Amino acid sequence: MAGARPTVADLVKGDRGHTCGDDEPECVRLVAAARLPSRFGDYQVVAFENARDRRDHAAFVHGDVIDQESVPVRIHSECLTGDAIGSLRCDCRDQLIGSLRWIGQIDRGIVLYLRQEGRGIGFANKIRAYELQDDGADTVQANEMLGFHPDERDYAIAAHMLHSLRVRSVRILTNNPEKIADLRRHGVHVVDRIPLVVPPNDFDRPYLLTKQKRMGHLLDLEQSEEPAEGGGEGPVATPRSAE
Repeated sequence: MAGARPTVADLVKGDRGHTCGDDEPECVRLVAAARLPSRFGDYQVVAFENARDRRDHAAFVHGDVIDQESVPVRIHSECLTGDAIGSLRCDCRDQLIGSLRWIGQIDRGIVLYLRQEGRGIGFANKIRAYELQDDGADTVQANEMLGFHPDERDYAIAAHMLHSLRVRSVRILTNNPEKIADLRRHGVHVVDRIPLVVPPNDFDRPYLLTKQKRMGHLLDLEQSEEPAEGGGEGPVATPRSAE
């Protein structure tokens, strides 16, 4: 029908022949999309494939985001121990659940799920880093002792995914200013930051303090709740006791 708005399914069809230049380090394309009713709301799950390393990434889309401005977006890096097992050593699961729940209650938004385990060092090295942390290293020291930067993640893939979904500008759910800077380097128009507040526990407090003091994350660990910047509409990540 003339004038009908494009859907995610239309974008998948249009992306079948998508290619990137040889000089681009990352190249992802939409390969499939389906409805995904969840405990956090009605989503569409969109599968992306990286043509460079064949690694899959996912977007969980709520509402109409195509050609929209100021779309709330959470970019979440894979954390098997936290997301799936409920580890108390990090706040990853709480941030993921808080984002999905909040976005599922508003008009539109996206959660990107990137396969960047352990801040980009991979699962096995993440567990090696845990061993070093058990012996007294903080998360930054442990990564450096293994020969890595404190954070090896790159958000070029996330930027490519947002461009593929034709999102014009975003409001990022994050406490990490470097994530915002990297997205902007890759051409994403970030108009605002929405804080994700997670109450610390006895196990992850040192991890969160390292994020705050050594990595520049915008955290207030003296408060378990705080309003979002620009009007108090941001999410507070679900406390562990509620799940």
